[in-house]
Amino acid sequence: MTDVSFRPQKIRWVAGSLAAVVVVFFTVLSFGLHGQAGFENAGQVGSGSFQRGDQAAMIGLGVLFGLGILAFCRPRVAADDQGVHVRNVVGGYDLPWNVVRAVRFDRNSPWAQLELLDDEQVSIHALQAVDKDYAVDGVRALRALHTASQTG
Repeated sequence: MTDVSFRPQKIRWVAGSLAAVVVVFFTVLSFGLHGQAGFENAGQVGSGSFQRGDQAAMIGLGVLFGLGILAFCRPRVAADDQGVHVRNVVGGYDLPWNVVRAVRFDRNSPWAQLELLDDEQVSIHALQAVDKDYAVDGVRALRALHTASQTG
């Protein structure tokens, strides 16, 4: 049996587009930060001015938020006849097939799961229900590798 690898499809488009919009928004917002900024504090009137550093900081925040959004593109599942490697948004697992009881994709479940022998479950965020046929094909490929490892 051959190695398989899957990554989520739709979330990558959504997260990439949203990250770009956030960076552009913060960049445009930063250009509005210039000149004097008057404010009133406990009856005292003061003023300050925005500097280039404030504009750069605003762009930097946009980039950081964009990178945070792109973290949702991180999930991946890779498997071969020896085991399965699951990488989710936070954390990951390297599991040999002999500790996996079943590969599940229950109705109304947002993503596939590995059911382990100790009754724990490991979510596979790379195979999401919104990806429909792609996710089903991924689950079928993982099930085939799991079955092959049990018989061979």
